[in-house]
Amino acid sequence: MDKLFGRNAVLEAIKSGNRTINKILISKTAHGSSISEIIKLAKAKGIVINNVPPEKLDKFEQENTQGVVAEVSATNYVELEDLIDTVKNKKNGLLLLLDSIEDPHNLGAIIRNAVCFGVDGVIIPKWRSATINETVERTSAGAVEHIKIARVTNSSQAILKLKDNGFWVLGAENGNNSITDTKIPFPAVLVMGSEGFGIHQKIKEKCDFIITIPQKSTISSLNVSCASAVILYEIFKQISNC
Repeated sequence: MDKLFGRNAVLEAIKSGNRTINKILISKTAHGSSISEIIKLAKAKGIVINNVPPEKLDKFEQENTQGVVAEVSATNYVELEDLIDTVKNKKNGLLLLLDSIEDPHNLGAIIRNAVCFGVDGVIIPKWRSATINETVERTSAGAVEHIKIARVTNSSQAILKLKDNGFWVLGAENGNNSITDTKIPFPAVLVMGSEGFGIHQKIKEKCDFIITIPQKSTISSLNVSCASAVILYEIFKQISNC
């Protein structure tokens, strides 16, 4: 069993119904509208609720529990082939491939951005990447429960498979093609690189084109989670205007 920490993460897990929730621990001192909603929805779905002394949650001191901890089944990753089949014929289908995002806080924030701006699925590598854990769940504010996530052994091979299925591959990195001036072809997969090194060269070579965020040269680049929000918003605007 995995554990979810925080009110939003637990609430969204209950709402989505994508994972089995064994039980929910709620501190006797926890109150508020979100706590009431968690209790109401959990009871409606027959989920066990244990009201516990606050010190029982103190053992999770490395996490901000907000007075709520849920025991849940492991994340249900989907197969890349299933994700492709679901999205390739969809109007304005959009996937997000994350190349070695190792910080779970960044991964959680990016997934939250993806859900907010209508991305159909996220692809992460099995190696040199953060996995979907408690920190990612909490940072995404439960958004992880509302998007399909595939894990792949080899990102380069995944891109070739995507291209074979008609996807255009957009690499997000410093370049000449501003996202604000680029007409995005669909179905598309947006590739975001790691915090320190950007997109690996072998993956970059497989991109159909590189898009960038126009900015002043005061700083070198945005944090990857911030950059994903800007780019996904610009793509979302294009989709909304279609």
